[in-house]
Amino acid sequence: MIVSYDVGSLPLQKPSETLSERFRERIIQGFIDKVKAGIEIPNYPQYRDMNEMFLEMMDGVVKTRDGYRLEKKPTLKPYSKRIAEIEVLRLNSKKISEKIGGKARIKMCVTGPYTLSSLFTYPDSDIFLFLAEVMAEVVRENVFREKNVEVCFLSLDEPVFGMVDDPRLDFSSEGREILVKAWETIFYQAKSRGLTTSIHLHNTTLNLFWQVSSLDVVESHVDDPFYSSNQTKKALEETDKFVKASISITNFDTLIRKKIMDNPPTKVPIEQKIGEIWKKIKNGELDPHIFIEEVSLMEERLIKTVKSFGAGRVIYAGPECGLRGFPSYNCAIECLRRVSQAIKNVNRQLT
Repeated sequence: MIVSYDVGSLPLQKPSETLSERFRERIIQGFIDKVKAGIEIPNYPQYRDMNEMFLEMMDGVVKTRDGYRLEKKPTLKPYSKRIAEIEVLRLNSKKISEKIGGKARIKMCVTGPYTLSSLFTYPDSDIFLFLAEVMAEVVRENVFREKNVEVCFLSLDEPVFGMVDDPRLDFSSEGREILVKAWETIFYQAKSRGLTTSIHLHNTTLNLFWQVSSLDVVESHVDDPFYSSNQTKKALEETDKFVKASISITNFDTLIRKKIMDNPPTKVPIEQKIGEIWKKIKNGELDPHIFIEEVSLMEERLIKTVKSFGAGRVIYAGPECGLRGFPSYNCAIECLRRVSQAIKNVNRQLT
């Protein structure tokens, strides 16, 4: 059976409010709403900037006008070892369990060392391992199993990896080996504690991730050739890894663009049309739900991925990325509901 999970982020229910006003309430309700939408292993609801939230947990890291820099080898602040969102879910697990009718299973997402390093001024390759050691401690401090709740899944978020030309990752460079070791450091902490591990990528051209022995699952974006490549199939079998099928586009500008392209062309530039549609959505003149992809399209993508790699290799599915860019909270939850329904439909076909 294919299991559903989401990437993590959501828009706030009221765009005008600040997260600090109702942090606890928003985290609890966001998690419950994900479960009720049908997501089986929900990520803790992400409303904060994930890069900043982890860098703020570190000693030895200083923010400057030009970016972050290391004053010394980074360590985890002694009073800042818990991810606030996960701690809220843990402390309120009885209430959540009663609302969802069972034990809460949490997916923990942390930013990867490569992506974090991109925020530093003049970083060398050693920073990969420095940051990984701190993030491994974050993982260690936030894994638990209790009566009503458990953290059962770790996802390492590396959206910058493969997106820029980086001399540190040139062929045969030492940086490649250091990065693989850095990833292994984090994944080992999760794997040794019984968690399933995954890496979330936006580009899979650089395939260093296959070398990480403690990595279980690889995921990328909907249109990545990764999902139709014979090389992927071969690598999955050789490394005994699995795929999370990304079945829903989450960039809302892309969704609007696709809807525009389905209509007869006009002389108005497409970027101008996108801007006009956003204005109508924000003014309440247009329902954003019309831009969410249909369940049938999500099903098609999932079936195609299963046919490419076999049902035994496609064990998870979900949206391609977070939903913070969606115009409303309800619109984001509806996307998750459709994703969940598509997975259920395909599971019925596979049994």
